[in-house]
Amino acid sequence: MSEHAQTLGSTRDASASNDSKKVIFASSLGTVFEWYDFFLYGALAAVISKQFFAGVNDTTAFIFALMAFAAGFVVRPFGALVFGRLGDMIGRKYTFLVTIILMGVATFCVGLLPTYASIGIAAPIILIVLRMLQGLALGGEYGGAATYVAEHAPAGKRGFHTSWIQSTATLGLLLSLLVVLACRYFTGDQFEVWGWRIPFLFSIVLLGISTWIRMSLHE
Repeated sequence: MSEHAQTLGSTRDASASNDSKKVIFASSLGTVFEWYDFFLYGALAAVISKQFFAGVNDTTAFIFALMAFAAGFVVRPFGALVFGRLGDMIGRKYTFLVTIILMGVATFCVGLLPTYASIGIAAPIILIVLRMLQGLALGGEYGGAATYVAEHAPAGKRGFHTSWIQSTATLGLLLSLLVVLACRYFTGDQFEVWGWRIPFLFSIVLLGISTWIRMSLHE
């Protein structure tokens, strides 16, 4: 083999390697952000129960808040079915964008949602609807990201590449806890009044980053 051919081969290998790393990074980062949005509710369930389920005693309010958290898990399989089918029909990239925007907007809206004291029973109802939208988005995102990475992985490395997607749930949970702790520190006594909204509103920044990165992906 000539030196020129070896050089071309090395260039192609390097390019393929860079593309694979970009796919893994973009898919994993977006999924981390989605898990952040999803777990944020769980990290703040005690505060949310007081804000949105104040019409009952504290114990019952907390149970209702946990049931609303569970609602997001219940609809996840349906999200996987719906967005998995859409991914096959219109492509993974566009499905990625739909799921990340749906999750980001739903989370941001939780940060803006009036409490039970302001709009009564409508507050928990809207909250549960937003949780279900988050579950649908995450169900589509998680399976879609693993499929997208597997489709772009070189032969013999599909398991290794898709394993990065499996780590995103833990990273998303860690990120949500760090943001909550930071907001508690900076807002102090006001955290349960209005500071709890900041982590939800911060999701719009993560949405912008994730959307920008995923727009550069190829189908």
